[in-house]
Amino acid sequence: MWVRGIRGATTVENNEEQEILQATIEMLNQIVVENDVVPEDIASVFITTTEDLTATFPARAIRQMGGWELVPLMCSIEIPVKPSLPKCIRLMVHINTTKKQNEIRHVYLNEAKSLRPDIVQAKG
Repeated sequence: MWVRGIRGATTVENNEEQEILQATIEMLNQIVVENDVVPEDIASVFITTTEDLTATFPARAIRQMGGWELVPLMCSIEIPVKPSLPKCIRLMVHINTTKKQNEIRHVYLNEAKSLRPDIVQAKG
């Protein structure tokens, strides 16, 4: 068994609490489905947001999901390199798995698809 990282990113249109929370849940749910993981498989989740998202902590959304209460979460600000994608939420989900690196499915939603078009295209 290995610890593997699953990348995820999404964007929101507005710096609003409910929009940030909903986008975070949507992204994490897709990561879970595409990689067939359960909270017990998760070692930790590292969350970043761009500087323009200040309405809430995205980790709040994850803590409210059933079974995720004990998963270690950490929020941080993304390095503000210009020009970077605005209003972006990123996840690095560390899972315990027997999957090979090439079996991991990373998730990019909304405008964040532009961050890794190679991965988005590879998924079909």
